[in-house]
Amino acid sequence: MKLGLALPTFGPDARPEGILRICRTAEDMGYDSLWTGDRVLAPRVPSAPYPSSSGEMPRAYENHMDPLVALTFAAAHTTRVHLGTSTLNGLWQSPIMLARSLTTLDVLSHGRLIVGLGLGWMPDEYTAVSVPWKGRGARLDETLDVLEEYWASDVFAHEGSLFTVPETVVGLKPSQRPGPPVLLAAFTPGGLRRVGRRLGGWLPVAMPLPHLMGMWDVIQKEAVQAERDPATLRMALRVNPQLTDTKTGPDRMPQAGTLAQYIDYARAAAEAGVHELFMDFGQTPATLAERVDLAGRFLEGVRHG
Repeated sequence: MKLGLALPTFGPDARPEGILRICRTAEDMGYDSLWTGDRVLAPRVPSAPYPSSSGEMPRAYENHMDPLVALTFAAAHTTRVHLGTSTLNGLWQSPIMLARSLTTLDVLSHGRLIVGLGLGWMPDEYTAVSVPWKGRGARLDETLDVLEEYWASDVFAHEGSLFTVPETVVGLKPSQRPGPPVLLAAFTPGGLRRVGRRLGGWLPVAMPLPHLMGMWDVIQKEAVQAERDPATLRMALRVNPQLTDTKTGPDRMPQAGTLAQYIDYARAAAEAGVHELFMDFGQTPATLAERVDLAGRFLEGVRHG
């Protein structure tokens, strides 16, 4: 199983020095990937509760970077690790602009981009970018159509129910052909079926492994129904640990627990068949140095026990 780290694109370490420190940490320690998330607003009172046990949005979101710009910066300061979004809200811009941005980043990173898309949870952000909250599934499907057609074409045009792109020559191609892998963060039955039917993989968040693998089974079966090879799909599992000093019970893990518990969780995930797991240590550490220390201890524990 591959292991990754979230870049500090939220909170007080969302600075050039913080990004550089985690880039060097990942490359030097032997991590496989770096990841960014996506926020455009941090309302004092969101119109919908944050999807967590407390329902409260992390204060770190009050300080947020553009995920693709941050990954471009990371690409310039790394040579080996893959660079992923978890997740990028692909509906906040037109699909042709999204295609251009993703293609550019894949070229500049020499083919290291992993595109992780999501639909978000907060209607306020859709209001801010003038995109309707309703109809997100249809908008996502047409966005995926545009990405696939754009990356596959030398001359491209699109006429759909939501988007129109006049004919254009497409000279710049992604380094990865036919395009970078596109994964989706989805948890509803319809979303899971969409992953199996047309995406390159799944971007879940940490949950009890029996539940996780049950959802993965839904995706795999849908892939078979769509006459796709389920073995070509990948799962990249995001873990946002709330680290505690004492061991927690099964009612709180994997949302909160000790570092040792998260190491055990990662090892069990590898045995269950998870392809990649990445840690976002941004919720607990008080300092960047502590974040780096946790990354080293976690990697050592998972790789060498």
